Amino acid sequence: MIKQVVPYHDNYQLEVLDIWYRAVKLTHTFLTDEDITFYHRMLRNGALNQVEIWLELSDNNEPSGFIGLDGTKIEMLFVDPKYHRTGVGSRLINHAQSIKGCRLEVDVNEQNENAYAFYKQLGFVQIGRSELDSSGRPFPLLHLALNERGCRYGPYGKENESDFKSF
Repeated sequence: MIKQVVPYHDNYQLEVLDIWYRAVKLTHTFLTDEDITFYHRMLRNGALNQVEIWLELSDNNEPSGFIGLDGTKIEMLFVDPKYHRTGVGSRLINHAQSIKGCRLEVDVNEQNENAYAFYKQLGFVQIGRSELDSSGRPFPLLHLALNERGCRYGPYGKENESDFKSF
């Protein structure tokens, strides 16, 4: 069945927060409970409305994962643990490419080796590193950008595919 990607609406907030929490508990084992509470509070208090969020809906129309974009920067990508390794994350990245083009960037926690491997497999390469995360906390970030090998569309998205030849 074709999965549906839809824009975020506030009536999805509880489901999105639940996906985020369960995914973080599973994949961000380097965070303490206090750290998770800190970031959860940020999301609950408006961070979800500061980025463009897209959800993939499962066969039963429940969110299976979401991606948050700020322009061409992927600010968040979280998949419900029961849908890990089913293609949800890849499809959300593909959706981001289709609307934003191939100049996607993302920051990944250095300690999250599985996330780094995921992005690397999709064609992202490391372009930098920071000692602190965006909140000033001591969680080093790897700065990644999509290279041409991972590009499925032109630099400006599928609606501008003719621009791809000059990329």
